[in-house]
Amino acid sequence: MNLTRRVHAVTGWLFAPADHYGIAARWFLRALALIYFAAFASLGMQITGLAGEQGILPFGTTLESLRQQAGTTAYWQFPTLFWIDSSDLSLTGAAVAGCLFATLLLFNRLPRISLAALFVLYLSLFHAGQIYMNFQWDYLLLEAGFLALLLSINASRLVIWLFHWLLFRLRFESGIAKLLSGDETWRDFSALRYYFETQPLPHRGAWYAHHLPDWILAPGAGLVLFAELLVPFLLFLPRRFRLFAGMVTLLTQLLILATSNHNWFNLLTIALCLFLFDDRALRRVWPFGKHPGSSPVTPGAGQSSSHWMPGRWFTGVSAALIFAASSALLWGLATQQRLPHAVNQAVNSVRAFGLTQRYH
Repeated sequence: MNLTRRVHAVTGWLFAPADHYGIAARWFLRALALIYFAAFASLGMQITGLAGEQGILPFGTTLESLRQQAGTTAYWQFPTLFWIDSSDLSLTGAAVAGCLFATLLLFNRLPRISLAALFVLYLSLFHAGQIYMNFQWDYLLLEAGFLALLLSINASRLVIWLFHWLLFRLRFESGIAKLLSGDETWRDFSALRYYFETQPLPHRGAWYAHHLPDWILAPGAGLVLFAELLVPFLLFLPRRFRLFAGMVTLLTQLLILATSNHNWFNLLTIALCLFLFDDRALRRVWPFGKHPGSSPVTPGAGQSSSHWMPGRWFTGVSAALIFAASSALLWGLATQQRLPHAVNQAVNSVRAFGLTQRYH
């Protein structure tokens, strides 16, 4: 009986409404809507050339080959709406529909339906793009988009924790990959002497950063390692530590934006940082922030959604899958060991739905 009571107490706490993150949730969803819109608009102009019937890698041909090789299991390996139809019209139509749903989300119209549609549409286009969608910003948008859907279904402490867990993995994996690469320039803090002229997507700011003196660049490399290897652990500590972690992470993301171009990757990382700041902290920055009231996409939306049993089950199962798969990937990265075959297959099944990836 004591064990049962403890389990009920823990689950009750996890699924309790996260009332102190209403402003963060509203700001995050609006930022996510703008990023989704940019992503779908960009894809709409490229997808037929990349994966259309006369494209570089026609997706219809890929799907047919997968169907012949894997049979019905191919549908789980490549979950996409384009199994129904992969014509140019369908590919472009999915991108246009994504822009429309992103606009609805921006103005908080049909938010749950919009979030579900945006995730399914982007997952479908992600698979259609094949190697051309194999970038960290695509992974991050899928995973953040799915967590946003959970937020709209069950705005609980568990979902807020999942946002923290995503941000932790994103930052910590980036840092540990630097050390595991064997690149001595990160160990002697000279990496930024070369980074700005060798990075794949520089902009004008990189030229100025490259010419900064060593007494700035060397501490800058130290700041990067500090922000990526130590600060992420503060995300799970009490409030003052989370606020500090949020400010350090925001600072580093702004510095990256000022010196390089990683699409919306850093913008979405900044949006994820909002969940490190509760309503009390955000009202100091924006004192006009109101209580989220009856909006169905925020934690303060009344407790009915948090006590809706199907929503709790969906959230709980999703959280378990995300945590298990991402922990396995993190362990494999940190130890530089191959995952057991059965574990690797299970993780890849979760990754196929965009729910967890490596970030480094």
